Amino acid sequence: MMALDYKAMLAARIEGAETQYNDKDVLLYALGVGMGADPMNRDELPFVYEKGLKVLPTFATVVPRGRGGNVIGGGGGMGGINFAMVLHGEQRLTVHKALPASGGFYMDTRTTDVIDKGPGKGALIINETVLRAKDSGEKIFTASGTIFARADGGFGGPSEGGPVLHEVPTDRAPDSEVAITTRPDQALIYRLSGDRNPLHSDPDMAKAAGFPRPILHGLCTYGVVCRAIVQSYCAYDPSLIRQFDVRFSSPVFPGETVTTRMWKDGSVISFDAMVKERNVTVIKNGKCVVAG
Repeated sequence: MMALDYKAMLAARIEGAETQYNDKDVLLYALGVGMGADPMNRDELPFVYEKGLKVLPTFATVVPRGRGGNVIGGGGGMGGINFAMVLHGEQRLTVHKALPASGGFYMDTRTTDVIDKGPGKGALIINETVLRAKDSGEKIFTASGTIFARADGGFGGPSEGGPVLHEVPTDRAPDSEVAITTRPDQALIYRLSGDRNPLHSDPDMAKAAGFPRPILHGLCTYGVVCRAIVQSYCAYDPSLIRQFDVRFSSPVFPGETVTTRMWKDGSVISFDAMVKERNVTVIKNGKCVVAG
């Protein structure tokens, strides 16, 4: 496996890639993060039914997948990554305008930072995607993700950098707590939104990666936690969310219950999430900013 090319990675970018999505994509995503499990829940129905369709802001994470918006693996110095050893470390989202239920768009994607943790310690690769409306040119969202390439450190790049993590105020009790139970087949539904990594569906692949069974996509957990905040502080109005940032700390197994703990300070909601069945924290350093 060749070493990562730092300069080529920073130069890698895709500008003006055309993409589109429709209500079917939005509906499938909402089902993939567990909405609609109770068909009589009138608060969740608008997310899984085209009548008055609402879009979770975390849908932004699946818009680029398979639609020409991913510089990872697409050349530009990315060929040196050992993808079998890659983990999703962080996800950040800034919502400039509420996501529409359908439309045509342009995407600009680039690598913003590559951090070398050293031989045997891996590398952090930070990518950013900006989605713009095709008709008006208005920015819809900016999504930034950090991947931890565990086998790719020692390429000679800078050892410091990256975003500063948000501190959750765990010195006081959370202001609210929401438990959401995932479905045993949740990963099989979520993968239809674009991430078909067999780690989430194939027991043999999961075992080879060191897991007893397939794990839930980290970005599915990201959507589940967003549901908790939309329910608790937005009265099911997803357009109120302006920012949504997390650090992934441990995987969830489909069927487990994700409990989100939330602390509200003005427009900022700090949060983390855990699986109480195993007493494991699965999301740390969560920060959500809502409209006043």
